[in-house]
Amino acid sequence: MAGSTSVLADGSALSRADRALVRAERLLALASGLAVFGLMVLAVVSVGGRNAFGQPVRGYVDWIEQAMPLIAFMGIAYVQREGGHIRMDIVVGRLRGRALWAVEFLTTLAVLVLMALLVWGSWAHFARSFDPGMPMWSRDSTMDIGLPLWPAKLLAPVAFAVLCLRLVLQLWGYGRAFRLGLAAPVAVPLVEDAAAQAAREAAQVSGHEG
Repeated sequence: MAGSTSVLADGSALSRADRALVRAERLLALASGLAVFGLMVLAVVSVGGRNAFGQPVRGYVDWIEQAMPLIAFMGIAYVQREGGHIRMDIVVGRLRGRALWAVEFLTTLAVLVLMALLVWGSWAHFARSFDPGMPMWSRDSTMDIGLPLWPAKLLAPVAFAVLCLRLVLQLWGYGRAFRLGLAAPVAVPLVEDAAAQAAREAAQVSGHEG
């Protein structure tokens, strides 16, 4: 989405659901950030161990493989809520009112259908790996130190399912905006111009200083 965005809130059921879901999304995004930090620490330890003792971290690549779904998927629902995913706004950015909300509704619906298919496919991929009757409940493992792969494979359908919930809320928001002819609906990302962005950032700084 081009430009900075904001998400409005009020006392409606939609806004309450939005605020409840964003708490879970922030936790997932935090887990993603911690995974990045953990890999940085692991890299330092591995390189330091190789240089100082001739012994890097055993299974270093395996641990990276396990952490990649955390980094790649856990923050996508939060970014969707904030309107941070890249998209082309050449046409949509020129629309206003019900025309804008109709286009937003249809494009969000298309993404929801795609993500629902990805939940189904990624869950099937996890199910092929998970087996309670096998050692560590896994039918496959990493090449070096034999870490089970099913925990990493489970992260994808979990993250995609949370994104589907976010998309459903946004469909609710866009549909409500279209029906009521709202100019600034809640629970959906609204593009801010430079002046509005500067005013919001100034208000945040003033609030911190106060």
